[in-house]
Amino acid sequence: MRVCALPRAIPAAGRTLACACLALAGWMAPLPAAAKLVVMHGYADVTSATLWIQTDTTTVVTVSWRVDGESREQTMELAATDANDRVVVARITGLKPAGAALYRVEAGAERREGMLRAQPVWAKPVDAPELTIAVGSCFFLADPNPLLSREGYGGGYEIFDAIAAKKPGMMLWLGDNLYLQQPDFGDPSSMAARYRRQRGFEPLQALLTATMHLAIWDDHDYGPNDSDASYVLKGETLKLFQRYWPNPSFGLPDVAGTFGAAHYGDVLLFLLDDRYYRFPNRWPDGSDKTMFGARQLEWLKQALVSAPRDAIKIIAGGSQFWSRGNRFEGWHRYAAERRAFADWLVLQKIEGAIFVSGDRHFSELLKIERPGAYPLYEFTSSPLTSRPPARLDAADRDNPDIVPGTLIVKRQFGLIRVSGPGNNRVLAFESYDGAGALSWRHEVRARDLRFAGDRRPRE
Repeated sequence: MRVCALPRAIPAAGRTLACACLALAGWMAPLPAAAKLVVMHGYADVTSATLWIQTDTTTVVTVSWRVDGESREQTMELAATDANDRVVVARITGLKPAGAALYRVEAGAERREGMLRAQPVWAKPVDAPELTIAVGSCFFLADPNPLLSREGYGGGYEIFDAIAAKKPGMMLWLGDNLYLQQPDFGDPSSMAARYRRQRGFEPLQALLTATMHLAIWDDHDYGPNDSDASYVLKGETLKLFQRYWPNPSFGLPDVAGTFGAAHYGDVLLFLLDDRYYRFPNRWPDGSDKTMFGARQLEWLKQALVSAPRDAIKIIAGGSQFWSRGNRFEGWHRYAAERRAFADWLVLQKIEGAIFVSGDRHFSELLKIERPGAYPLYEFTSSPLTSRPPARLDAADRDNPDIVPGTLIVKRQFGLIRVSGPGNNRVLAFESYDGAGALSWRHEVRARDLRFAGDRRPRE
């Protein structure tokens, strides 16, 4: 308990008021200053990479790069204007597979330098490289206005340096990557200001250039708490998400949303949008009630069928997929849609599928046994800097699907490590605390994510 010590000469009532003021002052202590020039590494494929850049004023941004092994430097100029929220995206081209490019970003008196690396390619299974994917959700940044923050929300920001220190090959943000607040919900300019402030947050800067970044969203970066398809400004939040997260794709030409796909060699990522088409949680369950929308689910099914059978298929969503049930959000509230998809996975014999999710403010690894099929694993990783719950409901605490030892109720991030030859991959799920100390680790062989009779290493 914190004691407020003030001179006894001050009357009791005055001491109470003074203590309150001191507490408020502490609550409103300034956060680290925002960076004037922010650079983030976006997705990199085998011949190009993406640089995301934000400036603190309208200016011309000069991006220069030199591909490893070449003497010629390439340059482009981009206009950071108020119309694009002083955000520009540069496509760094001409890279060779697994090759690097040194870059320089200049805007006014500010300058940033770094290196980008393209993905490798390989023909023989023995040459398949290792890959480490960092995962996390629920990044709450305390607001200077105490009326817009709750006690315990926003802290432990050293976790971002801890993630960077692990040197992951990519980071996948699993939603609630910022928390829109009440004044933002009806004001796009207020939303944009919150995005700008959070992206420029000084403790985040090292992580932004430590690896490539991909993202999905959940309710808090989509709109109000537990928001659904009825949110009328979802078009505005979609524009902001697309502006601040340079994923390789968003939706389809005739289907809006944040969903899309990416890959790193034999690891395929399917990034789902659990908000844009979501029916209210309390809508009566039935064949019409959807969390993802018919068009998005049809895209996902086609993409899974088209994918190589041997590929590792990581399906990412903001809400939990396979939790049995709880009083909060999740696909369990859309039982008909979830059951139909589960049946389809078995019918089509989709192999190598694992699921990752955020939202819940704790981490766990679920193992869902399926008659006649391999078990489905779901890794939930949360929170990064938001507040862990004081206690868990029995439905979460006593869930028999939890892999023993993996339920962690504290700020944390996760790693998914993919290792071994391409025809005999091993996946390791790991959870780390805010200082980077390992909390738990669980290994799964890719051959065990196949249907019976098809578990031999493949040539």
